[in-house]
Amino acid sequence: MRLNFKRIFFLLLIFSIPNCLYAGDLHLGKEKAAIVCSACHGMDGQAVSGGNSPLTPNITAQEKEYLLAKLKDYKSGKINHPQMSLIAQMLSDEDIENVSEWYSKIKISIELPLE
Repeated sequence: MRLNFKRIFFLLLIFSIPNCLYAGDLHLGKEKAAIVCSACHGMDGQAVSGGNSPLTPNITAQEKEYLLAKLKDYKSGKINHPQMSLIAQMLSDEDIENVSEWYSKIKISIELPLE
């Protein structure tokens, strides 16, 4: 069996395009987070309400796919939350992608006690 490198390259290119198209823009995500999200979640994803709670959870360094899924569920009405459903409906799909990119790129460090 002879490998056709042109076909393999073409297939790899096709399958990588969706990931490039929906990568999210970190700068636009930061701008949208500052305007829409930071009042409750803070720019760093730490809930402004003084702690992690079901009402205003910390979203620092969450996986991007998790943030995308939750925001889309709020927007569609699959998850009903008085504030988040309204806010998510005001976001475009591009905004959701960008904000998810921003919060997922925040890095945290963990320090264990007594070390």
